[in-house]
Amino acid sequence: MSHDTTNPHEPVAPEPEAADEVGTEELTEAPQAGEGSTEQGVNGDIEPVAAAMAEAFAVEEAAPDTSGLRPVGEATYGPPDPSTESVQGPDNRIQITATSSYPWRVHCSLLITANDGSKWIGTGWFNGPKSIITAGHCVFIHAPGTQRHGWVRSVEVMPGRNGASLPCGKFVVPRAQLRSVHGWTSSPNHEYDYGAMVLTEPKGNQTGWLGFANWSDATLNGKTLNMSGYPGDKPTGTQWYHWSGVASLSARKVHYTLDTAGGQSGGGVYVIKDGGRYAVAIHAYGGSGSNSGTRINKPVFDNLKLWKG
Repeated sequence: MSHDTTNPHEPVAPEPEAADEVGTEELTEAPQAGEGSTEQGVNGDIEPVAAAMAEAFAVEEAAPDTSGLRPVGEATYGPPDPSTESVQGPDNRIQITATSSYPWRVHCSLLITANDGSKWIGTGWFNGPKSIITAGHCVFIHAPGTQRHGWVRSVEVMPGRNGASLPCGKFVVPRAQLRSVHGWTSSPNHEYDYGAMVLTEPKGNQTGWLGFANWSDATLNGKTLNMSGYPGDKPTGTQWYHWSGVASLSARKVHYTLDTAGGQSGGGVYVIKDGGRYAVAIHAYGGSGSNSGTRINKPVFDNLKLWKG
């Protein structure tokens, strides 16, 4: 009997990588605040939301109408189980209105056009000048036997969207510039649910980007996790932020009590360390006791670095 020996972390478009390792080298890639920012660092473990001020940005556009669109996770998994709650206890999310400021402009509202022409919403985040990280199910939909199945047609990216306003503009990423890994495109495996958009122009030089890190359990446990994104249960196209502790860790997943909702799939879950922001997971799933994302272990880290270029 034959066995599929393909590495589940093998990048579908770029090149293969090593077996899973977590925190063996405590690897990090530094963040960047982008053009026009005078302050990148922050004191403490959470974002100073009340002090955030909107910055003047060169581009101001109107957002497309995404009202009524469903979160892209439903394109693969169907409507959520009513018994599964993504808001853990009281809803403590905070709306971000200064979205043209760093780090809020790093987070992108995604308008996803599937292979069958249907449209969906998701979230992504810059990890470098020419790359945006998101969930695997934002770029490759599992719907076998339907035209929807496979790589999406395109993703319209809106960095720092604030409802109907696009202070940082928008751009479209075509199918040819999408990336994921074999572990996701071969089957809808939660542990490999991550992907990327590789850009032809350095859009991130204006917005800035999050750093990212492969840290051990000992380093991550006890840390405060932060996330901002575009949930579908709030007013259309608005950005919402929350923070929480680590609930549990495994080699390929991080579980947390961050309040989330469908539409935030692909958001960066990050830690503030020494004044910089380092993603440690890519948000993808809600749950009844905790929510979770794909952990940035060494193979994920290596792919994010590869896609960053």
